[in-house]
Amino acid sequence: MTIILAVCLLALSVWSLFLGVLDLSLVNILNGDFEQIEILMVSRLPRLLAILCTGVGMSVAGLIMQQLCMNKFVSPSTGATISSAQFGILLALLFWPGSTLWGRAVFAFVSAVIGTWTFVWFIQRITFKDVVMVPLVGIMFGNVIGGVTNYLAYKYDMTQALSSWLVGHFSLVLKGRYELVYLAVPLVILAFVFANHFNIVGMGRDFSKNLGVRYELVMFVGLSIAALITASVVVVVGSISYIGLIVPNVVSMFKGDKIRGTLADTALFGALFVLVCDMIGRTVIAPYELPIELIVGILGSVIFIGLLIYRLGNGRKSVRLKAPVSCERTFTMAGGEEV
Repeated sequence: MTIILAVCLLALSVWSLFLGVLDLSLVNILNGDFEQIEILMVSRLPRLLAILCTGVGMSVAGLIMQQLCMNKFVSPSTGATISSAQFGILLALLFWPGSTLWGRAVFAFVSAVIGTWTFVWFIQRITFKDVVMVPLVGIMFGNVIGGVTNYLAYKYDMTQALSSWLVGHFSLVLKGRYELVYLAVPLVILAFVFANHFNIVGMGRDFSKNLGVRYELVMFVGLSIAALITASVVVVVGSISYIGLIVPNVVSMFKGDKIRGTLADTALFGALFVLVCDMIGRTVIAPYELPIELIVGILGSVIFIGLLIYRLGNGRKSVRLKAPVSCERTFTMAGGEEV
């Protein structure tokens, strides 16, 4: 599966470089056509790199949050992370009007981390954690943050300035304005390093402590990685929902729930999914372009409903976890799911 995803991603990546309003020719580029080379280096290649980083980062962020929260419907969009990052950008626009992209990113980082931690702190204190109720709480919490953001934006006449971060799109990605999204790459590598710890912490506080894993520290690292990835994407391309929700669930149907075994496939499939959605947005009403948030929202909604029906109909999915004491154990989680 990994090789197939990599080959498909490579082929579509090359195709996307020549897809757009202005036609590019490989022959002209190889012959040194300065205008076409400039379009390729200033617009098409930065856009492709931003798409790949967005797909990889948001998918891995969703996978981490689902593992740590022990819920397949938790993601940056259902865990208030995206809403918190947007709130941080608004605070930067209000209190630091002349800030650069990196300055706004600092506000977005801090706000996303605090918002994500607040959501997790709240759901940890809910006695009955139904598989659907947890993401619904996150959606409501995100709507509260979004409401405060919109109120402040209207009050201080910042709605137009904030609009660029409310709907995700890659049309404004140019050389010199997207490099912040590269931050997703080292964060994804860091997630791979902590993958086994995330698996253990996903089993619960007591299980983690029995194995000598510092539960609070790993939770802090994991949620911070997910929040930082999400904030870096939101600052550059705006809000793109469903990626962190859909991609890890689809991959887990084929590869299981162990994060180290699914991390590479999740990253590749996430990049492929975002790239396909972007190519659809560029071609469906060409020469005009639809925001990728619209395409992802339509496809994501359909897939989400299908996943919801599937998960509720197969609530008792068994996954065997190899214990470090050379034996196999079965644990029952909240919601009746066995691992």
